[in-house]
Amino acid sequence: MAPEDLAALYRGYIACLNRQDWKRLGDFVADAVAYNGERIGLAGYRRMLENDFAAIPDLSFEVALLACEPPQIASRLEFDCTPVGRLFGLPVNGRRVRFAENVFYRVKDARIAEVWSVIDKSAIEAQLQTS
Repeated sequence: MAPEDLAALYRGYIACLNRQDWKRLGDFVADAVAYNGERIGLAGYRRMLENDFAAIPDLSFEVALLACEPPQIASRLEFDCTPVGRLFGLPVNGRRVRFAENVFYRVKDARIAEVWSVIDKSAIEAQLQTS
């Protein structure tokens, strides 16, 4: 895939997540997808995302940076949300937090096959200490 095709695939994927259109998730994510080195499959990936939306009802994925070099995609996602309980083990409990995720993807056969994610948990910790 060309870089512009990867970018279009990724923007479609993010739109799918923001709509919570789980029926179409397989259009973007491979059946045997791996997340942070563990093969969780499409069903496991979907469960993970559904759990994220349950914990964060106002979750919205906002692309801050996007770089595509076939077959990889690199993105910085920004979040501004109010999780209902614990988030990444932290007692957020309905407080508004802002944080970022740096995520890398490997695309195979026009679908996301591998995902590596690093979330800025320290940004959330700092906000909880000041609020």
